[in-house]
Amino acid sequence: MEPQYQKLLLLEPGLESEEEEEPSALLVPHPRRPQETSGNQVGGLPGAWARLVAALLLLAVGISLALRQLHTWGASTGSLSSAAPPPTGHSHHPGVYPHGAVISPAATCSRLGRELLVAGGNVVDAGVGAALCLAVVHPHATGLGAMFWGLFHNSSSGTSTALTSGPAQTLRPGLGLPAALPTLHLLHAHFGRLPWPQLLEGPTSLAREGFLVDAPLARALAAQGTKGLCPLLCHADGAPLGSGARAANPRLAAVLRGAALAPTPDPPGDALLGLVASELGLEVPSAGPMPTLEPALQLPMAQGRVFTTPSPSAGPELLALLEAARGSRAPSPAPCPQLLQAAGPPVSSVLAAVDSGGSVLLLTSSLNSSFGSRRLSPGTGVLLSNLEAGPAASGWACPLILRGSTDDTEADVLGLVASGAPAVARAMTSTLLSHLAAPQTQHQHQAQQGPTESPRTCGQGTLLQVAVRAEHAHVSSVPRGCCPFQGF
Repeated sequence: MEPQYQKLLLLEPGLESEEEEEPSALLVPHPRRPQETSGNQVGGLPGAWARLVAALLLLAVGISLALRQLHTWGASTGSLSSAAPPPTGHSHHPGVYPHGAVISPAATCSRLGRELLVAGGNVVDAGVGAALCLAVVHPHATGLGAMFWGLFHNSSSGTSTALTSGPAQTLRPGLGLPAALPTLHLLHAHFGRLPWPQLLEGPTSLAREGFLVDAPLARALAAQGTKGLCPLLCHADGAPLGSGARAANPRLAAVLRGAALAPTPDPPGDALLGLVASELGLEVPSAGPMPTLEPALQLPMAQGRVFTTPSPSAGPELLALLEAARGSRAPSPAPCPQLLQAAGPPVSSVLAAVDSGGSVLLLTSSLNSSFGSRRLSPGTGVLLSNLEAGPAASGWACPLILRGSTDDTEADVLGLVASGAPAVARAMTSTLLSHLAAPQTQHQHQAQQGPTESPRTCGQGTLLQVAVRAEHAHVSSVPRGCCPFQGF
């Protein structure tokens, strides 16, 4: 899949190119000013004609100036969604963003996240909005039935916070408890800036009015079939929807709308949990999803400080591997470990939101396998996961953030998040050590290379890498040059 990159061009003082109006000469005589022409006598017919002609000319000039102003205004606002460099000639290589970026597996959701940034939101608003969008357009990998893990680095405070859905819970064997809404709401309530309902507007519209099936969803449908997924993702004859077909999920739109309108003190996932349990003929669990926010695990290193998520994720294993490598004199591992190329289940979805100040949000979620349990709740339009209770359910998740030392102004923050690699901790360790061993000029050269996707190594098992250097966001992937993510 050819990645689609677009720079986030926020209008800033000093970057706008406004054409200065030239002083306009007096093109016609003033209609009320006495003239020296002998034919223009007060009260005479020639004077009346002169005043009429002058008024018409002034009107024509006014209309011309108004049209010119409208044209200039349209050109300046249109540049917000354009990939062309601003008039100053300032341009960036693919994967480099001057103000911030939202990177996800779907262009629609990356674009929605960018719109939230432009509307005055922060990286948490953008990331949560994009995650809710993915719950609509990528039901094979994530959804309201998924478990979420996240890592948020706040550049203002210098702190990193870990987000978890809590221990995996089941409604019955093979059907995981839907935990996405309360988990994302908790993150937004503590760190978001925009109103919660605003984040749900875009995903609700996509579910209600329909969205276009993209290549990843079409491939998953072709590989897995539509059993349990009709009529949501199939034609009338049961054939799976192909790329470019339109799908809608009005029941899911109603759930998202209800979550937007729910009173703030009420957990937004309670209504969904009650509906799903009622459909299955089960009692609502006495204790629903218990998402948590807690300080991230951290490990000091010579080049800065590493942050990751706590148990039951693979975060503790990651830190143990890094600490062991720190005391070893063995050469650094290859930047593209084979385990990434041979990655298999669980299927997951990842995204990142980063701004030029160094704030980073990394989110990863999973239904555990493609389309989860394949049990579509008819009343809610939600696909339930097949996650089982126990630590193994999220042992693959461990987003990582490296905060550079205060003396290093060229590499402030590095973030890594994996897309479903079973041995993700070893992949993260290998990638981070290779990054730290390489000269800074090499990182810059790699970031300037355009993405070139190789189908044999891209997709599940790819690491998404974001970095902030000199107030620019750099987006790349491991294996290098293989980026099945959509960036805006």
